[in-house]
Amino acid sequence: MGQFSISDLENISGIKAHTIRMWEQRYGILTPERTPTNIRSYRDDDLRRLLNVATLCGQGHRISKIARLSEQELASAVISCSTDIHDYAQQVNSLLAAMLDLDEPRLYRLLTDAVQQLGFESAIMQVVYPFLQRVGILWLTGSVHPAQEHLVTNILRQKMLAATDALPPASPAGARRWVLFLPEGELHELALLFMNYALRARAHHVLYLGQNLPAEELLSVCRTYHPHAVCTVLTAMPERDQLQSFVDDLAQRCPDAALVLYGPLVQAQPSLVLPPRAVRPYLMTDFLALVEQLGPQAE
Repeated sequence: MGQFSISDLENISGIKAHTIRMWEQRYGILTPERTPTNIRSYRDDDLRRLLNVATLCGQGHRISKIARLSEQELASAVISCSTDIHDYAQQVNSLLAAMLDLDEPRLYRLLTDAVQQLGFESAIMQVVYPFLQRVGILWLTGSVHPAQEHLVTNILRQKMLAATDALPPASPAGARRWVLFLPEGELHELALLFMNYALRARAHHVLYLGQNLPAEELLSVCRTYHPHAVCTVLTAMPERDQLQSFVDDLAQRCPDAALVLYGPLVQAQPSLVLPPRAVRPYLMTDFLALVEQLGPQAE
């Protein structure tokens, strides 16, 4: 069971702490425990209720009426409420509540609706990425269980594979060539899958090698495929003390390719010395801007 401070709830839900206090005091929306020093401490049930309340408030429902709803009535109202495609915060909160409840049908429907209404790439950038950032906060508080994380990851993976499969199957002659891979032991694939989609949607040619690729394979791949760029996402691997040697080795194995290094491990090491042709985009928007700047055609 998670334990949240009021600032945790603010960061996760997007509802200001003073509003949470007011809802708690006037309407009894939440029932926090108190530490010996009288500090509020909230549970998983409080977070789920707050996310649902925030969703209904975002739809224009009055807090005084929401406060009188039972848990079942609250959940039913959230499911049946209309969705504003431009209210991204409300969509993120709905996804979080569905994830915490392990409500697979609702998660799938919410993601499907977002994709249909916004388009795949906009849905990922405007809804899914903020949602995953909130999930990261929940990880830090110990409030996301492996089953919840696996549920979300597998649904998103299905969506990304389906969207990529729906793209035109072939790139034009002379298209810029990319190799996408994750190193040995690295299994966090969602960012790489989205990069694969974004590149193919922009008429680049992609050799997608996926998870857990031994580094020695890249030498023959680069010799055979002659990529313009080699891209990887580093979330958990390699070990931090091996990151510099991994990057140096990658540059040696693919000396003629640009290196695109993305992910929290790369960003957490400002002292990392990048090879001359390497870049490390900080955000996915930076990666997309890099791709647009390069253009699909090789020089």
